[in-house]
Amino acid sequence: MARHELVSSVTGVVFELGAKVGDMVAQGDPIVVVESMKMEIPIAALTGGRIAAIMVEAGQPVDEGQVVAILES
Repeated sequence: MARHELVSSVTGVVFELGAKVGDMVAQGDPIVVVESMKMEIPIAALTGGRIAAIMVEAGQPVDEGQVVAILES
């Protein structure tokens, strides 16, 4: 089983969580949405699989490159 780290592409604030631990997701599904400069940037699943961990909460600040979730495929 492969583990994939999903990272934020921008510095901002977690606007919304699109999945929770244990959810099955498809490639391209939004897992975390980050708000930056009044824009909502989705962080999508790189492949289909199961969400193993969500490392952030709504309202939490995140940095560019920060791991926000772990996906197992």
